[in-house]
Amino acid sequence: MDNINFHRHYSRNTLLRLVILTLVGAALAAWKWDLVNDIYFKDQLTRLGWVINGAIVALFLVGMLRIALSLMNYAREESALLRFVRNLHKRPEEPLKGIPRRSLIALRYRTLLDLHNAHTPINQNALAATLVAAESTRSSLAKYINNVLILLGVFGTIVSLSIALIGASDVLENAVSASGMGMVIHGMSTALSTTITAIVCYVFFGYFYLRLNDAQTNLVSGIEQVTSAYLMPKFQVQTDTVLYEFTGLIRSLQSLVAEMDSTQKTFKDTELHILDTLQHHRQGVDEVSGKIDQMLRLLRIGFRLRDDE
Repeated sequence: MDNINFHRHYSRNTLLRLVILTLVGAALAAWKWDLVNDIYFKDQLTRLGWVINGAIVALFLVGMLRIALSLMNYAREESALLRFVRNLHKRPEEPLKGIPRRSLIALRYRTLLDLHNAHTPINQNALAATLVAAESTRSSLAKYINNVLILLGVFGTIVSLSIALIGASDVLENAVSASGMGMVIHGMSTALSTTITAIVCYVFFGYFYLRLNDAQTNLVSGIEQVTSAYLMPKFQVQTDTVLYEFTGLIRSLQSLVAEMDSTQKTFKDTELHILDTLQHHRQGVDEVSGKIDQMLRLLRIGFRLRDDE
């Protein structure tokens, strides 16, 4: 993984940060409970503030639950990706050993294997676009909640200010109206509480929504880098790869031809040496034959023999 730009355990670290910040927020709320009670619960003339704040908090909790589940899933995917790369280095014959069958990297590997066995050209850009489109559906609910949270806060503020205006109108109609003044104060208090709730939830949720998008981008990037670095050279034969291998084959053939030429020259030298040796041998045989004839002639002369004897 050293040659791949991939943040290990990014989703797990984000989950830990989510838990820590949640505990810190709960501790602050418990520490300043009197202030929280004054803003949200004390002297509420209507239940409007509870309804709007409850809707904001409920939507916030649903979104945070979705983010937490998505981060847990991405944490498992990151672990599967790391194990897959380790398997490629240690046991390349079993790259999917110990990896969940439905993990993204396992699906990518099997897809490439099927395309390779079917002798189908592999388009990594299409595979990457499909993966991004599929993963974007996981964060659609979180994206919707992220856009709606602040609008709920604005809605609560407007409704609360409307209540305050109704109370102010009652005060103007009656010289002394305790209920009208109370409604003004209640409306302003509700506007404050809904605004605070929406802003706090939006800031908290928006941060982890961005972290979720970063985790998704990190995982998709890691899968595509592993595909490019490890899987594409294994399953797809590119034109450049063929030319490179053909060039290497030509170099090997050139070396073989040079060796054959050298061997042929050696054989030619050996042939010339054998011919020269045969020539010397023939000359020696001719000389021996001449000397034998001379000896026979001398023997005939010495023994006074006729030529036919």
